[in-house]
Amino acid sequence: MNNTEHKLNITSVHLNREVTCTLLRPEGTEPVSLLLLNDGQEVEDLNLQSCLQILHERSHIDPVLVVAITAGPDRIQEYGVAGVPDFKQRGAQADLYARFVLEELLPAVHKEADVQSFKTTAFAGFSLGGLSALDTAWHNADVFNKVGVFSGSLWWRSKDLGEGYTDDDRIMHRVIRESGNKPELKFWLQTGTKDETADRNKNGIIDSIDDTIDLIKELEAKGYTRPADIQYVEVVGGEHNTATWGKAMSKFLCWAFSG
Repeated sequence: MNNTEHKLNITSVHLNREVTCTLLRPEGTEPVSLLLLNDGQEVEDLNLQSCLQILHERSHIDPVLVVAITAGPDRIQEYGVAGVPDFKQRGAQADLYARFVLEELLPAVHKEADVQSFKTTAFAGFSLGGLSALDTAWHNADVFNKVGVFSGSLWWRSKDLGEGYTDDDRIMHRVIRESGNKPELKFWLQTGTKDETADRNKNGIIDSIDDTIDLIKELEAKGYTRPADIQYVEVVGGEHNTATWGKAMSKFLCWAFSG
């Protein structure tokens, strides 16, 4: 089963710019599920087209419409945690980006696909785009069923390391911990053992892994369980790049969209 590829351009009022999306749609069948993907400019390097085709042909996943959202020039302002910029005031437009996704992108996608509803709607991203996807899905579980976080920027913090930082200053962890409800979501998180070299607490485990494991602990404290609600994939030798994320992509797609 081949996938058709075409562009969808949206003039966003919220972001005050044109947003280009790459749509990958299976030929010969109607998509029954939807994947929104941050940093959609990486589609080719991820080999996503061939990955989808192989999984479709082998009936490992339902037909999926992928909407890969190309990041804009203000990516570091548009991605993040809505309403809570980090200590450098990055992510100040994350609330506007979330509104773009919900109020402009999704209606356009439904119209383009001529589909009223999807069996599964997932949002995924890489690095800071993974943080963005997680935050948006967390606050909109009536829209999203599943979220994928590849090497997520879960270090995103409200205080710099030299300013009395503690782990409680990690923004997404705090958002989950202080949430008064438990959204109906399922989570897939990935790290690579070579994502980085930083080790804040000198425990011999890189921060990328520490922050992800700690986020899982926050989710478990809310009542989510592994493996029913949470899947964690640690890629030995995996780096913070599209080569590693592309290799992990088939596992995510099978988890999110297997029939």
